[in-house]
Amino acid sequence: MIASAHIIGGRFLGGAELFYARLVTALHRHGHATLAVTVPGSLIATEIPPEIPRVHIPMWGVWDLWSRWQIQKAMHGHGPNIVQTYMGRATRLTHLPSGRQPIHIARLGGYYEPRGYRHAHAWIVVSPGIGDHLIRHGFPKDRIFHISNFVTPCEPSPAATLQQLRQKLAIPDDGLITIAVGRLHPIKGFGDLLAAFATVPSRIHDRPVYLVIVGDGPLAAQLKCYAEQLGIADRVRWPGWRDDAGRFQELADLCICSSLQEGVANVILEAWARRRPVLATRTLGPMEIAVHQKDAWLTPAGDPAALAASMELLLRDESLRRELADKGYHTLIARHGEEAIISAYLDLYRHLLAG
Repeated sequence: MIASAHIIGGRFLGGAELFYARLVTALHRHGHATLAVTVPGSLIATEIPPEIPRVHIPMWGVWDLWSRWQIQKAMHGHGPNIVQTYMGRATRLTHLPSGRQPIHIARLGGYYEPRGYRHAHAWIVVSPGIGDHLIRHGFPKDRIFHISNFVTPCEPSPAATLQQLRQKLAIPDDGLITIAVGRLHPIKGFGDLLAAFATVPSRIHDRPVYLVIVGDGPLAAQLKCYAEQLGIADRVRWPGWRDDAGRFQELADLCICSSLQEGVANVILEAWARRRPVLATRTLGPMEIAVHQKDAWLTPAGDPAALAASMELLLRDESLRRELADKGYHTLIARHGEEAIISAYLDLYRHLLAG
């Protein structure tokens, strides 16, 4: 049995937080002792079984010396073999002696500024491109390990639930729905998505076309203003940050990832788990998990015209959407299933502990 502690500073349920909950839960279910370290009031706690031990530490910021001491105290008290941190804040606050247990592994799900990660003993990257990013910044190649994310296939929501959600969005029964999920941040390319959507016909096969952008962030007001300027505000819906974003994906005729830069693109895996077709930009993350015209449709990043053309093509071709959705689901099971990813984590833990 391997005892591991998992430390994350997020409060809301974004892609990293949801994966954190899935991984901690799966390790516990496989019989390994796990400790969840989260901030007080985090929604992550709602996603983890109550029997998993947990510690709450504020992690107010990277200079929060009290939280840093609390993390060290918790690790000494619980005695894990492995301490795995997620994203910048938790990683910067976790400082453990090298050369003995516990081993500190920092997990990177994006192309982050690497300075705050250098003190870890090893690094897990969710895509080879992120590993190359670390190597270019002088990280030792033999301590960088690529393990992708996993998403569990989802049981369909009741039809009545989805119908209620459609009604809340004020989208008619015959509406074609495109869905994008993510933080409203420049890197996610939502400005390009709005510009592309503005040139897509308002009706396809005599069905009205809608765009739903699920998320919140620093560009929220700016993006809504841009939709007004483009004249598409009446066809765009903004549900805000939702911890049930996957349910919105279930409504989708097409799920879109318009990012200018992306790690493993959890939104793609989430869409595949719900058997939904994916249109994504040709950034490293999507290109490392998806094959154009096989399990997803890939289009150049930062090119609204190309994005619009791909969007219209897919919305006009229901059989193509169905084919992409089916093959995406099979890719998820084969390469991003729970058993394969958990085995990879446990093999890595054993490798590092043996060393």
